[in-house]
Amino acid sequence: MKNSFKRRKFIQHSSFLAMSAVAAPLMGATSVPTSIPSATLENMNVIGPRKGYSPHIGTLVSMMNWMREVMLVPVRGMSVSDLDYLIDERANTIGAMLMHLAATERFYQINTFNNKRWGDFPEEDLIKYGAASMLGDRGRSEIKGKPLDYYLEEMSTIRENTLAEFKKRDDDWLFSVDNDFPWGPTNNYCKWFHVCEHESNHNGVFKFLKSRITS
Repeated sequence: MKNSFKRRKFIQHSSFLAMSAVAAPLMGATSVPTSIPSATLENMNVIGPRKGYSPHIGTLVSMMNWMREVMLVPVRGMSVSDLDYLIDERANTIGAMLMHLAATERFYQINTFNNKRWGDFPEEDLIKYGAASMLGDRGRSEIKGKPLDYYLEEMSTIRENTLAEFKKRDDDWLFSVDNDFPWGPTNNYCKWFHVCEHESNHNGVFKFLKSRITS
């Protein structure tokens, strides 16, 4: 019984610390850049429908907003040298991966909002986001020397477009299936959930790289 009590206390304490990590940047949001419009952060810990969106799209938006804010916690206040840090010659920088997240969201916009087949992207987008999408050697050579605000502004501009387009659509659109997608039959909900979980994936990478940066 005593050990069970200790385990419960440990879990409660761990949960508090995790939520504090999320809440801390929000408390100082007026002085810290963010790539989410402040109005969308209201009740961010209540996942569910949002005003202005169909029920399921609004729920998706609440998840995307939550993940975006959490994902940005490790990169707050990073310098250009931090963002350009390479742990080894095959790694990607945090700056390049932030741009990679922006590029991924942009390509899903083209696919789902413009009804383009995956890979059928405008030349201007391939020029702007090609290195960020591919990462690797090209990302290492082309994406560097930019401050954090550069990446946040790019991500914010793309996200604002996503939210505006979501407001034009309904749940039938969200659940519609693309039978020609490279993964096989895939609905728009899955595509946009991937945009969300993709940021979760890189959040872990950011935390790891931050712990390895040497001054």
